[in-house]
Amino acid sequence: MFKNNVRPRLTMMSEEQIQEAHRNVLKVLSETGVRVDSPAILQMLEFKLGLKSQDRIIKFPPEIVEDAIKSAPKTIDVYDRRGENKLNLGEDRLRFGVGVTALFYQNPVDETLDIFKRKNFQDLVRLGSSLKHYDVISTVGIIRDVPEELTDLYGSLEHISNTTKPLVLLVSDENKFPDVLQMFEMLHGDLGNKPFIIPYFNPVSPLVMNAGTVDKMKVSIERGLPIIFSNYSMAGASTPLTPAGTLTLLMAELLAGLVISQTIKKGAPILLGMLPVYFDMRTMLNFYDPQSILISVACSEMMKHYGIPHCSTSGSGTGWGMDLISADTYWMNTLALLLSHGHLAPFIGDSLGSKSISPTTFVHTHEIIDQALRLHNGFQLDDVNSAVDEIAKVGPGKNFLSQPSTMRNYKNGYYISNVYPHYSMEKWQEIGSPTARQVLREKTQDLMASAPMPEDHDEFIGKGEEFIKKHVN
Repeated sequence: MFKNNVRPRLTMMSEEQIQEAHRNVLKVLSETGVRVDSPAILQMLEFKLGLKSQDRIIKFPPEIVEDAIKSAPKTIDVYDRRGENKLNLGEDRLRFGVGVTALFYQNPVDETLDIFKRKNFQDLVRLGSSLKHYDVISTVGIIRDVPEELTDLYGSLEHISNTTKPLVLLVSDENKFPDVLQMFEMLHGDLGNKPFIIPYFNPVSPLVMNAGTVDKMKVSIERGLPIIFSNYSMAGASTPLTPAGTLTLLMAELLAGLVISQTIKKGAPILLGMLPVYFDMRTMLNFYDPQSILISVACSEMMKHYGIPHCSTSGSGTGWGMDLISADTYWMNTLALLLSHGHLAPFIGDSLGSKSISPTTFVHTHEIIDQALRLHNGFQLDDVNSAVDEIAKVGPGKNFLSQPSTMRNYKNGYYISNVYPHYSMEKWQEIGSPTARQVLREKTQDLMASAPMPEDHDEFIGKGEEFIKKHVN
């Protein structure tokens, strides 16, 4: 029997263009170089690679970059907190996650803003964990109703206590990063065996490997943790305004981070990616442009060429909550990256320039992902599914209501939303003509009320709070 899965693909660059982009990146690294602000990391690079820096700027010859590309793992196994293998990044399709280090919480009742609180962290982690298409839970906010020096510890405690899914970890205070890992080890045990935590780090564009980032990379790699090294552009400000210029500069930073990781430990697992946003000089705000998505797709193709797992943008940060603006960006980003070569998009949920986070965004974007996956998966073109015999049997002018293809597939042969019912006009009027936003808000509140917590939640919270008290004293 002939079988063929018909699946859409998105491709941007030819092999010649990929090679040209790579040559440009190597030229930046070998002739301009990067600044390394950590004395310990700079000394390590000079000693292990036989290089000399000047004014903290170090230049990487092409052969050193190529060696780092070869030594980095092509795939990364990620586990959940229970030790079950969940992800094979680099080999599987694009996976998604919720969270970003938001300062404000946009409630699902009327979408008003308040400072981000500990209860919000708990609720958002549980909600994201309950939605099947979110494979990782990232740090969702910066808690602001606890002492400022403890925000990373309390946030990380809520992070690990309210889900068993893999965690993407962001710690705002670099000095607290070892303490957070120490607390996790106290609660869970060894973190490097069957790792479920992926720390996330950013350099500073243009071309600065800041001390906090590279020092935390070393702490993570030495513990056997996979890491994400991702940069953030503001095209026209911190990177060139042209897409090709932004791609070149950000790729140079990523490969510099790769060299550092492989110099710390050969074979250290790492995901590379970028958040290529634009900077509006009239309003002094950053935003995602359609070209941002193109740059991110181009980055995914470069990573496929290198054989390195790719961490992509989630299209987050736009809009004023879960609105039409956000929906536009999430749809464009989700579909484009699914049809290209991305492996992880871990930051869904924020808006208003990434300052706020909304649970309604979790729920609506989950619907977008659900539909985008149907597009990504394509359909089966074979003798059975082509239904030639059925068509001949039914013939002109009749129907297929009772035919085998209908009876086999009527429950899942087309998309049915878990949020937005298929109302007729009459039914919609009968129930009061609700808006889609009203339905989304009510569904989000229901999901939040029913989102379960892990059975060891109370034990983790109790032990973690004791750890924090001792840490303070």
